[in-house]
Amino acid sequence: MTTISVRHLCKRYGKGFLAVDDVNLEINDGEFVVLVGPSGSGKSTVLRMIVGLEDITSGDLCIGGERVNEKPPRDRDLSMVFQNYALYPHLTVYENIAFPLRLHKVANDDIDKQVRSTASMLQLTELLDRKPANLSGGQQQRVAMGRALIRKAKAFLFDEPLSNLDAKLRVQMRTEISRLQKKLGMTTIYVTHDQTEAMTLGDRVVLLRLGKLQQVGTPRELYEKPVNMFVAGFLGSPQINFLPADVNADHLRLPFCDVPLDPAHPPAKLSGKDLVIVGLRPEHLLDATKLDDQHRSHGVTFKAKVDVTEWLGDEQVVYLPYEAPERFHKQLAELQKELDSESDRTQLIVELDSTTPIQESEEIELWFDPGNLLFFDPETTENVTLGRELEEPAQAKTA
Repeated sequence: MTTISVRHLCKRYGKGFLAVDDVNLEINDGEFVVLVGPSGSGKSTVLRMIVGLEDITSGDLCIGGERVNEKPPRDRDLSMVFQNYALYPHLTVYENIAFPLRLHKVANDDIDKQVRSTASMLQLTELLDRKPANLSGGQQQRVAMGRALIRKAKAFLFDEPLSNLDAKLRVQMRTEISRLQKKLGMTTIYVTHDQTEAMTLGDRVVLLRLGKLQQVGTPRELYEKPVNMFVAGFLGSPQINFLPADVNADHLRLPFCDVPLDPAHPPAKLSGKDLVIVGLRPEHLLDATKLDDQHRSHGVTFKAKVDVTEWLGDEQVVYLPYEAPERFHKQLAELQKELDSESDRTQLIVELDSTTPIQESEEIELWFDPGNLLFFDPETTENVTLGRELEEPAQAKTA
């Protein structure tokens, strides 16, 4: 049984730069865990400390219940697939896959049997006599995976293995990795900066930010119940909308409309605050003209002018600009910089089906369920979970 325990893990470089700050994580036997975050978040450093390529400054690392901080990589019995594949160019596919077994002086007959079995599983049988230079990027990645799998290690570690592939091939390889992991039931840690890979591959997702662990949970948990604005903004494409809202006794005033609050349950967590940041995902905004009266009465409707539209075939993305307080602009700009986004525009992003006729500069009517709103403290950026305090309004008042 292979479990991996990371306890208060820290990594300092040079003059005290803290790259990984007190990370705690328990990875269960057979679990697929994805470490994700923007550049500089510390995800690859955590992976390299687990495999033994980076020294641990402080904290404990246990594999299968045994503390391994001082063990060299070869004694940890972990297999790793790198971003650049790290294949031997002068060796054939067969010999690249067989290499770990030859190091352990396995008998030739056993090597041949295991190499061919692994190659069959990865659809590499017809390529065994080729050298890496004669393979596509996807084929090279499968060879690297085959070399890792043939070792039958305690756990498998992937360091951004698909980042060098084109978009179509990434989707194909992502599916293959997921299928293979489920078939073999292998404990897997996978590092990526791509939120789509994290959401589609992981049993659990670990989101890091500047070396600190932000949230751990299933992809659905992180998407639907983010602990702060960073988590909410990192997951989701198009990105979640962050809107400033004035807090009043009986309602919240958003840029496009008012959302009534239940006076019997005032927003106590925002006592004394005059501004709250509201999160609303683009897919939760619907074309109000396509809803019946009963549906409309259980949500909020408003009208707004379209600035830009993007038609993507199966969907279209609509952008609706609005004015916001200066302090909100500054906070949004800082967050977008961390999320590797160049846009700090105050605009509402809407994701609609492609059949909705929308023209730029025209006014459209939209609807949303206030139960889908997320509420964030503007000072701490933490999710203050106000959704349950909203009543079901019959109709919003136009701002």
